[in-house]
Amino acid sequence: MLSKKRLWFNISMVTISWLSLLFIGKTSLKRYSFAGLFIIGFEILNYLYAYKKKWWTFYEKPRDFLRNELPFSLGPYMPLSLWLLKLSKGNFIKFISLNAIGDGFFAFIFMAFLKKMKIVRLNRINPLQFFIYLHYKAYLLYGVQHLVDKRKGNKGL
Repeated sequence: MLSKKRLWFNISMVTISWLSLLFIGKTSLKRYSFAGLFIIGFEILNYLYAYKKKWWTFYEKPRDFLRNELPFSLGPYMPLSLWLLKLSKGNFIKFISLNAIGDGFFAFIFMAFLKKMKIVRLNRINPLQFFIYLHYKAYLLYGVQHLVDKRKGNKGL
């Protein structure tokens, strides 16, 4: 059973992340949504693999993908992907740098906070490996958006 603390944490994480998209603009939301949805689908496949390998452990039982991993994908991951695409404005180096900062913060700082709050901890991988697990998808996200823009005739991202 999900505790009230975890339930509110999951709801807050998803709600705040999605509310931030009110400020991204309708054009940017439409422009980057396909790449964002694609990367979420890919991320869910990655989560399923990592779930099977037990790379991390959620403190609350039972182990349930819908209550544990999925809010992290639907919450901060998708909106942050859209924001990073918008803020980088087609500059690959800027996009990768911003992504590395965000992924580094999540892997090294936020995961330590989540462990201290007894929500989740890394189990079979260390923070550097978790950073790589998060960061490699940035290249795929940029590539998908580049192909979408190329197909639609947009200049740059």
